[in-house]
Amino acid sequence: MFVRRASEVPSEPVGAGEGTTRQVLIGPDEAPNFALRRFEMRPGGGMPRHTNAVEHEQYVLQGRARVGIGDEEFEVRAGDVVYIPAGVPHWYRAEGEEPFAFLCVVPNQPDRIEVLE
Repeated sequence: MFVRRASEVPSEPVGAGEGTTRQVLIGPDEAPNFALRRFEMRPGGGMPRHTNAVEHEQYVLQGRARVGIGDEEFEVRAGDVVYIPAGVPHWYRAEGEEPFAFLCVVPNQPDRIEVLE
């Protein structure tokens, strides 16, 4: 068990992303079933179309973005929840004047990321 301030967890750039950072708030070495991560994308930043071997559950904290999931495209904003099944292609593009930030929960299973563009 632990409690920590999210502001004390370091951010790291996401290699495949543009203007995107990630914080691992609760890592796979700290919890047995799920990891909790926080992503932030500066305005105009995002992630290219890609797949993951694990599902994603996300909660949008601030800002807005276009998110592609499979063949559909959505506009999401603070307060929205997003579910991305394992293996489904998806992408992000932050829009507006403020950063787009969300929490992302993933199972602690081996993940394989494949960039499709």
